[in-house]
Amino acid sequence: MTTDETAKRDLKESIPYAIGILISCIVTFYIRTIPKAQVFIAENFVRFSENDPWYHLRNTESILANYPHVLWYDAYTKYPFGTTQVFAPLFDWFLASIIWILGLGDPSQELIYTVSAYYPVFIAALVVIPTYFVTKWIFDRRVGLLAAILIALAPGQILSRSIIGFNDHHIAEVLFSTMTAAFLVMAVKVAREHPITFANMKRAPFETIRPVLPYFVLTGISMGLYTLTWIGALFFTLIIGLYITFQHVVDHMHNRSTDYLAVGGLIIFAITLLMVLMVPAVGNTKPMHVKGLLAGILAFPLLTLLSIEMQKRKMDRKIYPLTILAGFAAVILISKVVSPSLYTMLISVFGFFKRTGGALTIGEVAPLNLFDGSFYYYFAVMGIVSILALAILIYEATKKKNTQEKTFLIVWTFMILWAMLQQNRFSYYYAVNAAILSAYLGVKFLDIAGWKDLRLSSLMATEKTKKGSASKAKDIRDHKLKPIHIISLVIVIVVLILPNYSLATQQARYAGGPNGYWLEALSWMRDNTPDPGLDFYEMYEAPASGEVYPYPDTAYGVMSWWDYGHWIEVIGRRIPNANPFQQGIGGRTNSIEEENLPGASTFFTASSEEEATAVLEAIHPDPDKMGARYIVSDVEMATGKFYAMASWTLDTNNYYTAVQTDQGVVTVPYERYFNSMEAKLHIFDGNGLKQYRMVHESPGTNMQSQEIGYKNVYNVLLGGKIKQDNTGYVKIFEYVEGAMITGTAPVGEHVTISTMINTSQGRSFPYSQTTISNGTYSFTVPYSTEGPIPGQTRFDVAPTTPYLISYGSTTTEVRVKETDVLQGNTIKV
Repeated sequence: MTTDETAKRDLKESIPYAIGILISCIVTFYIRTIPKAQVFIAENFVRFSENDPWYHLRNTESILANYPHVLWYDAYTKYPFGTTQVFAPLFDWFLASIIWILGLGDPSQELIYTVSAYYPVFIAALVVIPTYFVTKWIFDRRVGLLAAILIALAPGQILSRSIIGFNDHHIAEVLFSTMTAAFLVMAVKVAREHPITFANMKRAPFETIRPVLPYFVLTGISMGLYTLTWIGALFFTLIIGLYITFQHVVDHMHNRSTDYLAVGGLIIFAITLLMVLMVPAVGNTKPMHVKGLLAGILAFPLLTLLSIEMQKRKMDRKIYPLTILAGFAAVILISKVVSPSLYTMLISVFGFFKRTGGALTIGEVAPLNLFDGSFYYYFAVMGIVSILALAILIYEATKKKNTQEKTFLIVWTFMILWAMLQQNRFSYYYAVNAAILSAYLGVKFLDIAGWKDLRLSSLMATEKTKKGSASKAKDIRDHKLKPIHIISLVIVIVVLILPNYSLATQQARYAGGPNGYWLEALSWMRDNTPDPGLDFYEMYEAPASGEVYPYPDTAYGVMSWWDYGHWIEVIGRRIPNANPFQQGIGGRTNSIEEENLPGASTFFTASSEEEATAVLEAIHPDPDKMGARYIVSDVEMATGKFYAMASWTLDTNNYYTAVQTDQGVVTVPYERYFNSMEAKLHIFDGNGLKQYRMVHESPGTNMQSQEIGYKNVYNVLLGGKIKQDNTGYVKIFEYVEGAMITGTAPVGEHVTISTMINTSQGRSFPYSQTTISNGTYSFTVPYSTEGPIPGQTRFDVAPTTPYLISYGSTTTEVRVKETDVLQGNTIKV
């Protein structure tokens, strides 16, 4: 067969695989756009999912407003300090560049929202391509095609993190890490076919390295793109480093040259290092990346030189891995004495993703539970099949049947499993490994059923048909599908493909993000609270080290749980104290003996109004200013999320108690919970608080059964008499100085001040305080009876009548102006 005929045959045979990949990309796109109606909910508004996608929108809009400059410091979050850019820059910058080009330099808001919403979907479709190639280059293209189909249909976190509207960098991590793996696999394959040795490089350096150089360079570029996409990308750098180290050991034990590993590792890490050095920051992890990459650049040649020397001296091969382990141990011990910071970094590798304390309440960083159904939910049958396939690969490795690329797959998979068991969110990485391994086992099963012979017969048919009718008839018989072929294919489809499709389409029905109650509340906040005085699209200049950002006097913070910080910033256009970067939470980290730092956790768990106010005062470095002016609570904070707040303080005792019910023993909130600031605000509507007033209430829902349950517990266990009803899903409160009302009354009289508060939802609740007179009395009250004033909060929650002061048979009405409340004026009765 001529070269042209071979090329034509290869092209013809590639067409079905190309079509299969294209269809897989289309299916990937289709599944992820199923809930688009839940994302595009208004003409000029898109509901992005969860939390971080909103900050990616923030970054993207900022870049477009100042193109091509990145928002390296943001004063519009973490009041009163602001924050340096937490995300790596590439994901948002590339998105902004696409929008900028499509919008001809002046994109509309609709274009920004639309492209941003579809961005993760397009990236997910692209993941299919490197998944196919890395699998094809490790095994063959039949396995590659099945892996492409499986990853296209994969359920779980790889789906949820690339669904329409989930504009987050996670799916880009998968794309670039898989690209890195694919090019590395091809690099070691080519290096095996075109050996690289230092001796050959001395004679003809370029000719020796030329066949493999493009793949080493592409691996380095892909790893650089990955590093500029995620601040934790040192994870995959660690995987590559461990693989190169392990492959050194394997090659040395088999008396093979390791020169290609030194050359390739140096090129890959050097290119990645250059890309990292080109940007001002990679979140706050750039120094760590630089150190890690430099360590690899130095270590790989040393490992090869060590192998060369030991081979020259004909030393026992087992000494090589022992020497490496001893060297690593020595580095750790020396660093402990010489450089404690280096020692801490090295030790932290073993728990790279481990979290403790309150961080364990973050759903995505909790360890994966293999026995609660999560494993099936994330991977369907692929999860179990992939573990079985991994066991087979490891067994084959013990029989010396593994190639370098299969060794890499084993190392890669083990590292992803290690990360996933520490934080369940890394299951979106393992989806690729599960697809590859499941496809490998699936095709292996098909081959046992005769598909491999069928394929070979079909490839040979065109040649044999020229030899005569008898041979042609035999080839036709060989090519004919047999029942065993059909049965085995159906088994693979039923076991691997259909469960993926079923779970994926079921999980793709819903898109996350702020519900309508939050959108309503934040829209109200944006329109009815004073502008903080900062340009949302400004390129803020970071303050000098040790200093705070010079906010204008009009600026203020909005206190809420960290989950909602990005929504407050991007939708409400106000400055949150805490955000999903886990900034501004306060509390403790390691021990109950630590200082309970001021922040969201300490504010909402405070046991009194005075303690909560002290937290707000402590947040701001200026003793004359408060850390927050508004407090936003929702029913989830008042119920299920309260435990997370307490967990961040490392003090969770006595908030709940066990009681016997008809349904058995259940845990319910108890006295310490009902004394918390969160309960005072949300459960009791701020009744009796002196400096906190409700200014807006979103609609509620009849599904808030937990709120009714909490109120029932309070009435039954603690003798309360509060109304057992659902109130607003989201409530906004304002901290004010409060108007002081003073008067005289006989000594010992119980003096009460009260009024009825009406909300925008047509709901009324009582407000009252009681004190004992010592001849005089005083009350500090937060509500104005005379309505809003220009330039201040346009509240729609207010008293329906003047305050009524009563004792004995005496009653007095008192009206309070808004200026009295804001300025802390005294009103004498």
